[in-house]
Amino acid sequence: MSNRILLVITVILTIVLIVVSSKLDTTFFNTKAVPNINVKDTLTDKIEKMNLEEYIIGVVAAEMPASFSMEALKAQAVASRTYAVYKMQNSKNDFDVVTDVSNQSYITIEEMQKKWQEEFTKYYTKIKEAVSKTKGEIMTYNDEVIESYYFAMSNGYTEDVELVFNEEKDYLKSVESSYDNETLKNFSVDTEFNKNDFCQKININCNNIVINDIERSNTHRVNYITINNKKIKGTEFRKLLNLRSTDFEITIKDNIVDINTKGYGHGVGMSQYGANGLANSGKNYQEILDYYYKNIKISSI
Repeated sequence: MSNRILLVITVILTIVLIVVSSKLDTTFFNTKAVPNINVKDTLTDKIEKMNLEEYIIGVVAAEMPASFSMEALKAQAVASRTYAVYKMQNSKNDFDVVTDVSNQSYITIEEMQKKWQEEFTKYYTKIKEAVSKTKGEIMTYNDEVIESYYFAMSNGYTEDVELVFNEEKDYLKSVESSYDNETLKNFSVDTEFNKNDFCQKININCNNIVINDIERSNTHRVNYITINNKKIKGTEFRKLLNLRSTDFEITIKDNIVDINTKGYGHGVGMSQYGANGLANSGKNYQEILDYYYKNIKISSI
């Protein structure tokens, strides 16, 4: 009988060890092995288990211009890896991330070749180096992996996370991003709408368009806009009209609604163009990350 009990205990312990070891791929702190990440292709719905570092190469290639400074690319690599790890730790699905902007974009080597063509080798080598030189590095706050939001270009300031995503995160506070300015291509963009299309998109009566009120944050982004007595959150207005940012001005003339936007993206966390500006001014990737994410630490997985 005692031998049977011992056998049962041994089997149970073996099962526990298998379960624990299988979890190391996604809970990985203090392990030297490179974790894997489950990536869902949004076009095919196929889920693929990938080496995390290989995945980050594809993310950086998709998310940041390869022509950017090496230090900016390294900052992007750490931000992308951190975001991936955060999703791995918090996923409730059989996948951790998807391959589009719902999480962070990812492209394959074949897509990189198509994107860069004759410059593929140069750019792939450059991005691989940025990822390799930051291998395993992530950002933490109070010993927890941060949700490392980032975006393309600010209007001169990043935005507090609570005003965009209704979250409270002390490390995602507004900072000045002075390298995001009129010297950048497409910093300021005009988008024109036919009046009827405009009204249809935001679901208002088009007989007479009246902007009753615009409530802005300290960074000049629109928190709420009231049109024809309909109050719309700035982030929702941006989504309905597919605008580049929530820093916008509206001009209505005859049958045309012109909306001028400044910057590109939700505005929370690291500005990619701002990061490149800081890199070009001599800042290294750790200084860039310290600037955009408040009181974080660079840790290793």
